[in-house]
Amino acid sequence: MSGDARKTAAALEYLTGFGNEHSSEAVPGALPLGRNSPQRAPLGLYAEQLSGTAFTEPRARNRRSWLYRISPSAAHPAFVRGQNAAVRTAPFTEQVPDPNRLRWDPLPAPAPGTDFLAGLWTLGGNGDALQRTGMAVHLYHANAAMERVFSDADGELLIVPERGGLLLRTELGLLAAEPGQVALIPRGVRFRVELLDDSARGYVCENYGAPFQLPDLGPIGANGLANARDFQAPVAAYEDVEGPVEVVNKYGGNLWHATYAHSPLDVVAWHGNLTPYVYDLHRFNVIGSISYDHPDPSIFTVLTSPSDTPGLAGVDFVVFAPRWLVGEDTFRPPYFHRNVMSEYMGLVEGAYDAKQAGEGGFAPGCGSLHNMMSAHGPDRETFEKASAAELRPQRMDDGLAFMFETRWPVLTTGQAAQAGHRQPGYDAVWQGLERHFTQG
Repeated sequence: MSGDARKTAAALEYLTGFGNEHSSEAVPGALPLGRNSPQRAPLGLYAEQLSGTAFTEPRARNRRSWLYRISPSAAHPAFVRGQNAAVRTAPFTEQVPDPNRLRWDPLPAPAPGTDFLAGLWTLGGNGDALQRTGMAVHLYHANAAMERVFSDADGELLIVPERGGLLLRTELGLLAAEPGQVALIPRGVRFRVELLDDSARGYVCENYGAPFQLPDLGPIGANGLANARDFQAPVAAYEDVEGPVEVVNKYGGNLWHATYAHSPLDVVAWHGNLTPYVYDLHRFNVIGSISYDHPDPSIFTVLTSPSDTPGLAGVDFVVFAPRWLVGEDTFRPPYFHRNVMSEYMGLVEGAYDAKQAGEGGFAPGCGSLHNMMSAHGPDRETFEKASAAELRPQRMDDGLAFMFETRWPVLTTGQAAQAGHRQPGYDAVWQGLERHFTQG
């Protein structure tokens, strides 16, 4: 099965550009010309608008796409509530807010037959999904392709593969996401996940708030960070399948199930600016200091979900991509700090320059949580090495780490607080930092 998925992924073509007005048709003539909802849509299709923002939001922030499909989305039976398994949704009330620094090893291997949805495991989050504020941190592990179709009405999903690639069959077409890439599935878009390898593992940020957008660049100017042209949207591809198809809808924090008489992935053509994307993190144009001091990690923001306070994000997605370090008279790893923002960090490949790698340390698939105002920074070994290093130009090309950074504390779920793969004694990495103070 994974071999077939990989052949499909290798042949994919994409539309390029973040937030562009794209259009695509899998069958010539399927897109109407000059109007969105003609009296009779071409080829006997149904016209349907998918809105990711309110109709009246400013044009620059408005997200919507018109879909031309074999059957309308409204043609389905009632949903029935099912089991939530390891999926949790804000507000998170299982645990009291914890000021301690926390770290987890990778998720253990899943049971045989675990698909992407069954393998979703919620670590924590904040806000309120019904108020469309906040975010959640999930992890996933899977070793089987999804036979069912999934959609999330609570938020958009930013999927960060760490081990094994994914083939995402969405309403608007197909995307392939390998480790080192990320995939963005808008709120409410239906999709199915197949595996490009025997198993897969990674991270998911569920964003309840405003849709992710590219950050403003301010004094940086017109270019840099994540370039819009490097985001890839799917071309139209559809399933003309009659017969029972299980559809799972995450709504209000619960998983609801219905059996459709057709595949909901039946969009023959579409146009608009609400689309799934895939983005290669290695294409991130890193901006950094060429004189002294380590820049704030906000300079590494790929995507941001803005809040009602300018500059204070509901959630930022930040990447620590390969780059040069050249600062003079500078402690080059990330500095010690306390932050009003809360930070969940994961590692996709290699090592992170402020954390010890390897077993019992911070290896690919691990995650750390530093909630607001918790003191953190380089561990003892990193501090001692960096403080004594000869400051030559240094290429950082052996690691790819990321952060989900949010304005509110991340409250952990009970399963995360009690997980067997939670690392005990994380505080010990800062023990042994020697006193160097002298009075002259």
